[in-house]
Amino acid sequence: MNPRSIAAALVTGGAALIASTMAFSADTYPKAIRQAVDSGVKVVRQFPAVSGLTGWVLAQDGQYSTVYTTADKKTLLAGALIGERGESISALYEEKYVPKPDLGVLFSQLEKSTYVTEGAVSSAKATVYVFVDANCPYCHSAWLAFQPYEKAGLQVRWIPVATLGPTSMPKAIEVMVAADKLAAFRAMEANHGKAWTASAQSSEAAQPGTAAAIRRNGELMQRFGIAGTPGLIWKDKQGKVQIRSGMPRLSEFPAITGLPEQKNEDGALDKFR
Repeated sequence: MNPRSIAAALVTGGAALIASTMAFSADTYPKAIRQAVDSGVKVVRQFPAVSGLTGWVLAQDGQYSTVYTTADKKTLLAGALIGERGESISALYEEKYVPKPDLGVLFSQLEKSTYVTEGAVSSAKATVYVFVDANCPYCHSAWLAFQPYEKAGLQVRWIPVATLGPTSMPKAIEVMVAADKLAAFRAMEANHGKAWTASAQSSEAAQPGTAAAIRRNGELMQRFGIAGTPGLIWKDKQGKVQIRSGMPRLSEFPAITGLPEQKNEDGALDKFR
């Protein structure tokens, strides 16, 4: 799930990323950038970059990408810029020029997403949202780690995405179309890593609406800037939205949940202690 996938939109009709010569003025973009704009990409910002390059921040469907054009406006570069000392120049540009997401707006979208609720319900002391792929071993570790916190009053809202292979989508669909979604989710996690056979009813063709909702979850995860699963999102005691990508250390769970540390002696979590 790479935000730079927007670069694929820089070509239309099979044209190459290497742009052909064209006149350039203050009122026109280089040809490759114009092709992107014509295909629906928005130019958010233009800025001077190293070595005579011009940087461009592009946006499409809530995702941002940074690309560069050469001084002669004939060639477009999509990828990382590395300085002579090995530093990531492109990362510095992205930090400076790429707009930061409005976490308040995204959090409201998160609350309306498609998820499975586990743990405390009406009397929850805290709530954590987790983007989860059924094939993700670190998501499974997160599930194990959250169990004692759920018993202590935590509610976890597991948001299914499909990013890790051809069975991720049907597994997610199987959970979300089940009569008891929580039971199906728990069974999926309890059997993590074991052989699994998809049913005819868990295909995208059979469940197009559910599949579309799961894809929207993945798009929302990208808009939060989370590159892989698990992706944890919560509000701290000050009400500020916090984001954590990847499986945390067990010592981080009290801060994430806002609850006292809970003992968890599951040997499967030893590497996270």
